[in-house]
Amino acid sequence: MATHVRPTTRFQPPDWFTNNYTISTNAERQRDASHQVRQEGRFLRNETDNQTKWDQHSNNVRLADRVDNIRKWKEIMEKTLADLDKEIADLSEAKELTEQALEAKNLPLDVAIECLTLREGRQSIDVVQDDPENQLHKEVEVIEGIRKQLQQRVSDSFEQLCLLQEARQQVQADLQDKNIALGIDIDQYNLTDRSPNISYKPDCLRVPKGSTTPQQWEDFSRYNKERADAEMLASNRLREAIHHTLQQTDNDLEAQKIATEFAFRKRIHEFERAKDELEWQKKNTEDEIAELENDIRGLAEAIRAKTNPMKLAQTRLENRTYRPNVELCRDAPQYGLTDEVKQLEATKRALEEKLKQAQHALDGLEKNLHRINDDLALKNNSLMLDKRSMDVRQKLNARPQTAVERNLTLTGIEREKTKVLA
Repeated sequence: MATHVRPTTRFQPPDWFTNNYTISTNAERQRDASHQVRQEGRFLRNETDNQTKWDQHSNNVRLADRVDNIRKWKEIMEKTLADLDKEIADLSEAKELTEQALEAKNLPLDVAIECLTLREGRQSIDVVQDDPENQLHKEVEVIEGIRKQLQQRVSDSFEQLCLLQEARQQVQADLQDKNIALGIDIDQYNLTDRSPNISYKPDCLRVPKGSTTPQQWEDFSRYNKERADAEMLASNRLREAIHHTLQQTDNDLEAQKIATEFAFRKRIHEFERAKDELEWQKKNTEDEIAELENDIRGLAEAIRAKTNPMKLAQTRLENRTYRPNVELCRDAPQYGLTDEVKQLEATKRALEEKLKQAQHALDGLEKNLHRINDDLALKNNSLMLDKRSMDVRQKLNARPQTAVERNLTLTGIEREKTKVLA
């Protein structure tokens, strides 16, 4: 048998109507709220979609601008790097020319020293500090000064090449970084929301350590370029100074060479004149000695020729002293014989005195001839030394060797041209 259950609470009719009203009102309010949410959701969806698209577009534009900016500086750095390579090659060539010029100064220095050494062989009165010796010492000083200038240019070139290499390494490193950054930014520009290799990244909003501002980035590249430009300008000025030094030193050395050889030619001419004069004096002196020797022999013969006449006259005088008594008369023969003896004695004395004078003159001539011969030997020796010096200096007029010929002559191996290290 069924059991009827009575409700626990009984509501009044007004409560029933109130409840229905409340439910209806809440439903309408909820529908209004839902409609509002739907409208706002659609608006927000449209707005966010548009915002996302605009953000992507703006960032693509920014990436494109950044790529263009990197490319612009990349082109600047590439041109700067090419200019640096050219300047390094030009300066290396100028340095090599300077080294060759410095090496070429060994020959003039050796020649000048050899000439000075040769002229040390002069003797006696010819050992004089003449114009050729002064010019040779001056030539040595000029060459030493030139060597110092060229060595300084070589040192300056080496230092400048180091600075250029440093600038080049900095530009090359900057260029390599820009190539990497350019590749990365181009890849980011080409990415889309449909690309297969996109994903969530942890802490993507972090600021990487070492990040710089765009101004710092541009200032860094500008500094590298300006430093490279400054070093290239300094290198260009140094190359101009090197070429000027090479030309000036060649002119100075050539001028001194001309002055030295003129002094040698002048001195050789003086020696030849002195030699000719001495040879002329020698010939005349030898002729005079020969004549005087003949005269001395004649005087000696004349003295000997007076012996028998003297004996005859004295014998006659002596024999006439034996006349007896009054016959011992001092007659005309007696006076004549007496005068004859006196005359012969005076003649002999005169001849003997003249013979002494002739012999004294002969001694003087022979001493002078010996002095002439000695001085002539000195002049011949000095003339020979100066002519040998001029022959030695002919090395300076030799045809200039090429780099290959010079290296083959010095070492037998051709030296390769200096290469620029990349």
